[in-house]
Amino acid sequence: MNNNRGVTLIELVIILVVIAIVASLAVPIYTRYLAKSQQTEAQSNLGAIYVGMLAYSAPLELDGFEGATLDKIAFSTDGMSRYAYSIVNVSVGSFIARAIGISGQVVGDVWEIDETKEIRDLNPDFNQ
Repeated sequence: MNNNRGVTLIELVIILVVIAIVASLAVPIYTRYLAKSQQTEAQSNLGAIYVGMLAYSAPLELDGFEGATLDKIAFSTDGMSRYAYSIVNVSVGSFIARAIGISGQVVGDVWEIDETKEIRDLNPDFNQ
């Protein structure tokens, strides 16, 4: 009486196929989730730039946002950001600040904020 209950090669192959199918479904979902979580960095930092721009323009009333730079509003990411930030358009009554993805899952992703605090995704198909 030989009651050996082992795992056959066929059973191992079936288990590996099931694991491969689950992984092929999970990896793209995880990648999109990771990119979305990294996009919150851009949105948060653009909000900080907005606050800095308001603080910069408050005492200047007539000049508004004119002459503002990231240095003048004391904005810095200390080189630890997945996005590059810039102020791309400044006039007396308006500004546009931009975040461009430079590393991680967000390379090529672009966000903007303006003086109305409207944050726009300039690449809405990025996570599709």
